[in-house]
Amino acid sequence: MFLSVFDIYKIGIGPSSSHTMGPMSAAARFLEEIRNGDWPRPQGATVEHVQCSLHGSLAYTGVGHATDRAVILGLAGELPDTVDPDQMDDIIEQVKRDKQVRPAGHAAYRFDPAADLIMDRKTPLMGHANGMQFKAYAAGDQLLLRRVYYSIGGGFVVDEAELEAMKTAKQAPVESGVPYPFRNAKEMLEMAEKSGLSIAAMKRANEETHYSPEELDYKLDLIWSAMDRCVDRGISQTGIMPGGLKVRRRAKDIHDKLQQEWQSNRRNPLLANDWLAVYAMAVNEENAAGGKVVTSPTNGAAGVVPAVLRYYLHFHEDADAKGIRDFMLASAAVGGIIKHNASISGAEVGCQGEVGSASAMAAAGLAQVLGGTPEQVENAAEIALEHHLGMTCDPVGGLVQVPCIERNALGAVKAVTAASLALKGDGKHFVPLDACIETMRQTGIDMNERYKETSEGGLAVNVVEC
Repeated sequence: MFLSVFDIYKIGIGPSSSHTMGPMSAAARFLEEIRNGDWPRPQGATVEHVQCSLHGSLAYTGVGHATDRAVILGLAGELPDTVDPDQMDDIIEQVKRDKQVRPAGHAAYRFDPAADLIMDRKTPLMGHANGMQFKAYAAGDQLLLRRVYYSIGGGFVVDEAELEAMKTAKQAPVESGVPYPFRNAKEMLEMAEKSGLSIAAMKRANEETHYSPEELDYKLDLIWSAMDRCVDRGISQTGIMPGGLKVRRRAKDIHDKLQQEWQSNRRNPLLANDWLAVYAMAVNEENAAGGKVVTSPTNGAAGVVPAVLRYYLHFHEDADAKGIRDFMLASAAVGGIIKHNASISGAEVGCQGEVGSASAMAAAGLAQVLGGTPEQVENAAEIALEHHLGMTCDPVGGLVQVPCIERNALGAVKAVTAASLALKGDGKHFVPLDACIETMRQTGIDMNERYKETSEGGLAVNVVEC
């Protein structure tokens, strides 16, 4: 198994990796398939009209998660990591006005969002809760091409064949293309003991089969820079977040109060927790506003890792750029194991798979850079994940705001606590990380669909009654 650190950490836009970044990428894939795919092309027939239907969680919470906007942008030729957030509204309004998309390198295609972007709540696509279907027609509505894609969390998009291959790959032999091809935490610890390397060092060795050391460091620094800028922007903004709930941004006010308290040297036993919370909230307020964020491993959980990294820089004098890179490598190793063996998708397993996974990743990264052994790093991840088990995904109004923003703050606090507990032990513990991951997977299967990013249960239905 090899999931790169850059599969786990991807720069994109809010508010959701699975509902915004994924569908935008799927639309881009469909455009590429129209132009260069190997499909039967009737003589004289050309694509004139495109259509998209959203299914499952994408249909239920698509508007609140900006899935409709993402599909329009994707069919207009935009990508999550390069789209200019300041231009998105203009692009969308032009498509709605002209009832056409004009992606670069293509002819103009007829596409009226009011008629051709369908929220289909009645017809689930069986591969995954986040399913979407794209169709291309010739003149006279002759169907030329149909493709189904699934947004499986963290911005990952797969087609039907790739989804089946992923299921098979979970039982496939170990990949030999990297020096430390661990599929689970047990193998990771065994390889660490045999090699004498840290988890971060093994992950680095795997990455360096694809990147030079200099390129790897450069790309890691770019990811951290994007996270850092997101925190800074989040603590500088005020106002009401979009979507209709009229939720006010709070990170700047809290940050300003903490700055005053910090400068006054007043004793505050909760100071570290307060800083963790404000950093995480800053990122997720930016995400809710559709700003640039980094999947960590998802957009809905994007605040946890940056918050713990800022805590590391803020409170640990020996923090440096190497530490940040090691943190990201160790955390991505844990994130890859979780994704491979369970899920990071709220629509599939609830928020235990999003904020729970992020907290486990951040705990592992912090334990790594504070001198933890591989066993302590694994223990930190397990503690953090264990205490998110069963957490539902019930966004009020289908928006990634309540309870998502504060939930990231608490996930960051749990991550630091988990790392601290693990570092005070010897790495031996009762529940293995692999057992915790499997429990999360089973719990997700058992969880009622109302609590998996459909906004049909939990706070999403009860808060409006208060």
